[in-house]
Amino acid sequence: MFAAERRQLILEMVRANGAVSLRELARVVQTSEVTVRRDVRALEAEGLLDRRHGGAVLPGGFTRESGFPQKSHLATAEKTAIADLAANFVEEGEAIVVGAGTTTQELARRLARVPGLTVVTNSLLVAQALAHANRVEVVMTGGTLRGSNYALVGSGAEQSLQGLRVSRAFLSGSGLTAERGLSTSNMLSASVDRALVQAAAEVVVLADHTKLGTDTMFQTVPTDLITRLVTDEPPAHDDRAGTELQALADQGVQIAVAGAPGGSAGAGGEGPPSARQRRDVPLPGPRRQGPGLRTAVALGAAEPTAERARVADLRRR
Repeated sequence: MFAAERRQLILEMVRANGAVSLRELARVVQTSEVTVRRDVRALEAEGLLDRRHGGAVLPGGFTRESGFPQKSHLATAEKTAIADLAANFVEEGEAIVVGAGTTTQELARRLARVPGLTVVTNSLLVAQALAHANRVEVVMTGGTLRGSNYALVGSGAEQSLQGLRVSRAFLSGSGLTAERGLSTSNMLSASVDRALVQAAAEVVVLADHTKLGTDTMFQTVPTDLITRLVTDEPPAHDDRAGTELQALADQGVQIAVAGAPGGSAGAGGEGPPSARQRRDVPLPGPRRQGPGLRTAVALGAAEPTAERARVADLRRR
């Protein structure tokens, strides 16, 4: 493929998706990431796109939100690895909330095997993934359907989460920075995600390396409320992603990194490939007091006074 044809295809992909990783671009145009990086620089010089560490985005500073069909084909291997690792942090008998997104959908497919689990979600895709899990109870929020990501949003969704108390929230988003935390490109989605966070004692963010250092319009979770980040191994040349991970760890976020093999995930994305590895970056300093809850309880039910006070403090932030 000639350089002009390659660059036109790259430009079309970025325009269609809003943001695309170098790894994905290289796979589609069937060349090396080094060559793709050179093409992206040339397109940036013409003002047609902006470079971001590990990828390219539409010009203008903030990425726009892609629809589900586009997102479902991006970073598939990374999302599978992240979901495999994140499932290890869910325990039998827990009650959790799972937000909308293609990575959380992958997580939900793995949660179907956890007995006694209760999952509260505003995502039709998450609920569908768990619909036939006999030992998992699924509770859906109310709200208005947002067709681009099959999620329930609006005041109905937010009101249905009032008074809810769960052990962990698993959320994804459009971007993650140490300075601002998790963010997304849609105001309604951000508002529901904030309500999900208010219901949880701990927050686990699922974000592949292409989202590290990307900042979008609406903040959902500030960095000091993120308990753990589950991500994939950034490419060796992606210094900015590595720097962002270190900055998040310095602010007290626990980092769990899942290594993914090169190329696309296998069909269905089920089952952890043997090449995947796990690396935990230890918590560098004092953070929240006490461990997260093992199970969820409704507000007003019997629970330790100290734990109740800790959650109330989190909600006041």
